[in-house]
Amino acid sequence: MKKTLLTIFVLLFWAKITVAQTQITLNTDLAKTKINKHIYGHFAEHLGHCIYGGMYVGESNTKIPNTNGLRNDVIAALKDLKVPNLRWPGGCFADTYQWKDGIGPKPNRPKMVNVWWGGVTEDNSFGTHDFLDLCEKIGAEPYLAGNVGSGSVKDLSDWVTYVNNPSGSPMSELRKQNGREKPWDVKLWGVGNEAWGCGGNMTAEHYANVYRQYATFMTDWSNSSKLFRIASGANSGDYHWTETLMKNIPHNMVSGIALHHYSVIDWNNKGGATDFNEFQYFRIMEEAFKMEDLVTRHSTIMDKYDPEKKIALIVDEWGGWYNVEAGTNPGFLYQQNTMRDAMIAGLTLNIFNNHADRVRGANVAQIVNVLQSVILTNEEKMLLTPTYHVMKMYNVHQDATLVPLNITTPNYEFQGKKLPALSASASKDATGALNISLTNIDYSKAHEIVINLRGEDFTKVSGTTLTSPKINDYNTFEVSNKIAVKEFKGAKLEKGQLKLSIPAFSVVVLNLKK
Repeated sequence: MKKTLLTIFVLLFWAKITVAQTQITLNTDLAKTKINKHIYGHFAEHLGHCIYGGMYVGESNTKIPNTNGLRNDVIAALKDLKVPNLRWPGGCFADTYQWKDGIGPKPNRPKMVNVWWGGVTEDNSFGTHDFLDLCEKIGAEPYLAGNVGSGSVKDLSDWVTYVNNPSGSPMSELRKQNGREKPWDVKLWGVGNEAWGCGGNMTAEHYANVYRQYATFMTDWSNSSKLFRIASGANSGDYHWTETLMKNIPHNMVSGIALHHYSVIDWNNKGGATDFNEFQYFRIMEEAFKMEDLVTRHSTIMDKYDPEKKIALIVDEWGGWYNVEAGTNPGFLYQQNTMRDAMIAGLTLNIFNNHADRVRGANVAQIVNVLQSVILTNEEKMLLTPTYHVMKMYNVHQDATLVPLNITTPNYEFQGKKLPALSASASKDATGALNISLTNIDYSKAHEIVINLRGEDFTKVSGTTLTSPKINDYNTFEVSNKIAVKEFKGAKLEKGQLKLSIPAFSVVVLNLKK
């Protein structure tokens, strides 16, 4: 009898382990969809110290090493990150920005008040030339957000001409007078921003007509650079907005439709960036995981009107949003960046990768010193955040080929609610190597993972990981490498099967070669 009970206990114990185990099946021979590199884009708005002090310190600054006013340390970090595109000048700021005020001799440029963010006065010393030069330095494609809310059709048409027309027009000649002979050939253009809110408080029906008007006069002069025009899209779950745009805008006039979604506990009480408990953590993970449903449902609407998926879904604002750090300007949206933010990044990027057939661009908000930034600065000091490290770990997927996967994962449970503990995505690069990204959002539990590899044989595995003792951990200007990428040696490859244990709230990226 005792032996029988012991046998039953052992069987139940092993059954529990089996149930708790994450099973992933990868079909490497079925890879066909490209993961567009622009999914890994970034966003730089005239907001707080994102531009001034964050990326640009002025040409006369002798305290902080710079080149033409652009911080050398930030430039180097962004080059390493392989930023594919950078969106500028907003955000809400875009629909108040007059681009002609930011060109020409800097002492002669008119000042402006940033009415959206802190009410500060800006001198327009960072303008079109500075931004496009920055993009060239870091190897990123510029994504210019046009002013539709308060600007005219001619303003936007002139901007396109100024940056793209080789010669012969008043705007191209003005560009040359300002020191730039060759056009920048900018392809990515946003036709307004958040037209449902700070971009004009428009209805979807009204904006569709406004978009058609503005897009008509955005002319391109180069056969090699057809403009990629992006319509101001929905706020999270506003599916009527997407339906209206897909129905009312001729498809030959639009290349992408935007979507904005932030992970926020409560817009009236967002909680602290570093001082949070498990309840607040779980709520943020719920909001981050909503991206799966949002992308799926907006894509389904787009599929109805565009079954060939010619129009891209561009999630050009996403990330975590908390209360600002104590003692900072509420309008500057400066917040720290913990392992919780690494979880948002890993989970969100896996979602985007797995929807690469429709999601072909995205921009984390924002790049320096604002919201879920990848870099923080303080005078001459700079640090890389956990989000930076995840974005860098995941950049192996840029322009790689998506490998379809099936995943069965245990749940992360809290107070009767459940979320999938593990998320994953995989791709094959140009060399044939297989890259697998894994994120475990579980607050307290490590998880065993078994990955079944089908279609091809691999013989070598290596990896990197990002983890820390506490979910609230973050890097500081005094200890800037508390959270850093480390080598991961815990994956074992044998007979077409990969086994590993992934710690609680951690990210692992594996590289497999034949």
